[in-house]
Amino acid sequence: MIPKASFGRSGHKSTRLIFGAYALSQATQKEADRVLELLLEYGINHIDVAPMYGNAEKCIGPWMEQQRGDFFLATKTRKRLYKDAWADLQRSLNTLRVDYLDLWQLHALTNPQGQQRTLGEGGALQALIEAREKGLVRYLGVTGHGNHVPEMHLRSLEHFDFDTVMLPYNYCQMQNNRYANTFGSMLGWCGEKNIPVQTILSIARRPWGARPRAYNTFFYEPLETQSAIEKSVHWAMGLPDSFVISPGDIHLLPQALQAASCFENRPTDADMASLMAEYDIQPVFPGW
Repeated sequence: MIPKASFGRSGHKSTRLIFGAYALSQATQKEADRVLELLLEYGINHIDVAPMYGNAEKCIGPWMEQQRGDFFLATKTRKRLYKDAWADLQRSLNTLRVDYLDLWQLHALTNPQGQQRTLGEGGALQALIEAREKGLVRYLGVTGHGNHVPEMHLRSLEHFDFDTVMLPYNYCQMQNNRYANTFGSMLGWCGEKNIPVQTILSIARRPWGARPRAYNTFFYEPLETQSAIEKSVHWAMGLPDSFVISPGDIHLLPQALQAASCFENRPTDADMASLMAEYDIQPVFPGW
């Protein structure tokens, strides 16, 4: 089984690999139900989804009718204004067939202008706060992609006491000194405030570029071999008290689950440097 840890202030003992439901974005319900069986087999008890993830919320809805109590359920909004975010929430609740969410997150809050609009008067943050006050959501978070995310998350955390953060984290990404430094600052803040860190892109190999997209992993080409996936997932899980979001492809999910289930120790830097060389691992967000 996959190890669990306390998910910050919620006190929920979440599996350290969280199911990233982008993997269901192109799935049929039949395919999704097979994924549910796999999640239950490995004891996964935490789902992260978003309304912009294609079929994902629709596929998860029937699961929640039967097994709502088995999962900590998180979704997101990418809307920046109060009224639009509130409409997003109503749609998500209806599509997921639930009365409340465990976690509602401001998605991809990485642009300074968008952040100002979202956190300001009439912004989406007001919808999150109101939803929590009304018992429609329990906890509030913020997510992001790109090299500037740790800095942007720090700004968001200085403005409001969010309960969770989500951002890229892998060995290659952390070789970027500026990213590593700002990530460390954010990590220190989160440690003091008991804010769980959710990480993405653990098995990213490089940007897709012009290559045919053989996997449903959106903007990055993933590692494919079990050995490479295990080393990469184990390295990400080596960050204490953090949680790894599984890759966004149902065909890679079994490998990630298997990797997480046998985690014991983080690979050494020498192991990871060798992996980078062998698979030509490159930054997903270059040019910084």
